[in-house]
This record gives sequence, C-alpha cells and structure tokens, in this order.
Amino acid sequence: MSDTGASETLSIALFSEIFMAGQLARNTLSRALPKGMELSHFSVLNHLAHASGPRSPAQLARAFHLTRGAMTNTLNKLEWAGHVHIHPDWDDARRKMVTISPAGLAARDAALQAITPIIADIVASIGTDKARAALPVLREMREKLGEKS
Repeated sequence: MSDTGASETLSIALFSEIFMAGQLARNTLSRALPKGMELSHFSVLNHLAHASGPRSPAQLARAFHLTRGAMTNTLNKLEWAGHVHIHPDWDDARRKMVTISPAGLAARDAALQAITPIIADIVASIGTDKARAALPVLREMREKLGEKS
C-alpha cells in the first residue's frame, strides 16, 4: 500500500473511532441527564456558567458551530424551563442577550452530578495518563476542524 493509501486508511480509521466514541458518549450521557434535559441544553448551560457575562444568541451559535435558528430553538426551551433569561441588550435594543438563571445553575449542577461519575469511571478505566496524552491531539484536531467551518 502506498504512503498516500496508508495515510487515508489511518485518517478514516481515526475519524471512524472519533465518530463512534462521540455517538456512544452522547447516548450514554443523554440517558444520565436529569429528566427533560437534553445534552444541548446542558452544553449551553455549562457554557453560560463559565462565561464572564451575558452572551448573544449569535455568539452562542458561533461558539457551538450551529445556525442561529438551532440556537434560538435551544434557548427558547431553556427559557421556557426557567434556566436562562433572555433580555434586550441595553446598548443595542435590537439585539438580545442571554444569561443563566439561578435555576439554570442548579440544573447544570444536577446534570454535572449525574454525568461526572460516568466520565470519571471511563477515564479511570482508560488511565489518566492515556487520557491526558490524548487531549492535545483532540484539541488540535478540534482547532483544525474549526478553521474549516
């Protein structure tokens, strides 16, 4: 097999493993989340919990590489549940801003309590050294893929 063929085979095998691991992770964590919470909801709440201030729906859509419509749908569900506050931007009333509510923080914390043991168990079974060694490679792949989108 040529170097090009071997490289393509490696690339396909690598991405196949990443896709399958991602799908299994989403399925496993989705089942563990509190009733009514979706993984997308947790992701947005977790992002807002670490944010230094309010975010616009457009900023959130960019951060998650989603369309504005998809983010609006998620934010509407979170607002309905009382997990976020959506309010006008005080500097530009045409824009909206999103902040996490105390109920949203509590929901995020409950979700973290539910999924942390699962994630910790998987990392422990793989070994922390292997997990730590994989992080730079996965991070670099994410950054390279982000440049393409």
